[in-house]
Amino acid sequence: MGKVFEGIDAKLADWIARQRMFFVGTAPADGGHVNVSPKGPIESLRILGPTRVAYLDVIGSGAETIAHLRENGRICVMLCAFDGPPRIVRLHGQGRVLLPADDDYAGLYGGFDVPESFAVEPGARSVITVEVDRVADSCGYGVPLMTYQGERPQQVAWVERKLRQDGTVALDRYVAEKNARSIDGLPAIDQADAVRRVT
Repeated sequence: MGKVFEGIDAKLADWIARQRMFFVGTAPADGGHVNVSPKGPIESLRILGPTRVAYLDVIGSGAETIAHLRENGRICVMLCAFDGPPRIVRLHGQGRVLLPADDDYAGLYGGFDVPESFAVEPGARSVITVEVDRVADSCGYGVPLMTYQGERPQQVAWVERKLRQDGTVALDRYVAEKNARSIDGLPAIDQADAVRRVT
């Protein structure tokens, strides 16, 4: 049955590092749409301590997680074992959005060890940090066994196509247009935030 942990110890951190992906769940404070997003590869998630994690947030068609965190900070990071013994781990906590212009961004960003096939910069939009207040696992019996075949190439290809169009300006324009507000109208990334590169 499920167990609640005092924090992320070395054994749990090792299990997390062996998973292929993770999921992030957030929601507005009062009604609105709950959002669940798949994230990966697993190298885009860092364990910073027993009660602190961070992950790289890449440009996407929406910015629900950013909007929800800016409004109320609540977040759950969930990992599932798709191979090996069944298990689900959930990390509940308070999230914070760090953009490239923020003081702590560069230090955290530099610590990720993602594969070269993952288009991080200039495709990175933010770093999300989570102060974890509950670490728990559950049986995972309902999670199917699946075979890993590799990462999908579309995200890298999309970033490269945008860069060919107009360099980082094309990416900044996309963020400004598509990531300004959540589907419920909550503010996410404003025009100034969208200019992600800091010289």
